[in-house]
Amino acid sequence: MTPSSTVDPAEVAKFEAMAAEWWNPNGKFKPLHLMNPCRLDYITSQIASEFDRDLTAPLPFAGLRILDIGCGGGLLSEPMARLGAEVVGADPATRNIPVAQLHAEQSGLTIDYRLTTAEELAAAGEQFDVVLNMEVVEHVPDPQSYLTACQTLLKPGGLMICSTLNRNAKSFGMAIIGAEWVMRWLPKGTHDWKKFITPDELAGFIRQAGLDQVDRKGMVFNPVAWSWSLSSRDLSVNYVTASVKR
Repeated sequence: MTPSSTVDPAEVAKFEAMAAEWWNPNGKFKPLHLMNPCRLDYITSQIASEFDRDLTAPLPFAGLRILDIGCGGGLLSEPMARLGAEVVGADPATRNIPVAQLHAEQSGLTIDYRLTTAEELAAAGEQFDVVLNMEVVEHVPDPQSYLTACQTLLKPGGLMICSTLNRNAKSFGMAIIGAEWVMRWLPKGTHDWKKFITPDELAGFIRQAGLDQVDRKGMVFNPVAWSWSLSSRDLSVNYVTASVKR
């Protein structure tokens, strides 16, 4: 596969090197495992609200086609499939896809995992009700082009959930010094603080891509409870947004 302009080969290589760790809750993706319940709470509530689905139903997302872009090992793809959605998981890192496929098979889930990019899916005319774009935009060389490709992938009325990291002194302290240097949850160099995106910058990219941002929340880590929660006010480090294609 020839990398498209929305992919940074150096960033892909970082995650290739960690591919075998995806489903180890105490491994190099421990931060994502800790964050996942919080991410899923936001994702499921936004999808249910936008598409008028009852989350207490057996398969509330049945009939929805969902793209998990930058799917990694499938930490979000699998819950979406369990909720009844038709899921495509896309990732440009060659070693991530077999890990995701094997885990889905072992879990009895049918998920269409593909070695591809948002740009290539858009060029092929693929369309989705929902695009999950989680912790990816801070790793691409051109956020505007990437988000525009994501917008192209949405059906009219479709929903994009996008999360990333704010760029300020606090995020440097927590995401770089704390997570990489002190806690060693991630290898040094996993994140480039200069690529972090402020909420207002992301809102501008989303608007320029042709989407309406309808919600945004912070995802806040509590070191005492050792858990993540959503916040309407604190977007200082991790945050997540919901946008609609009108």
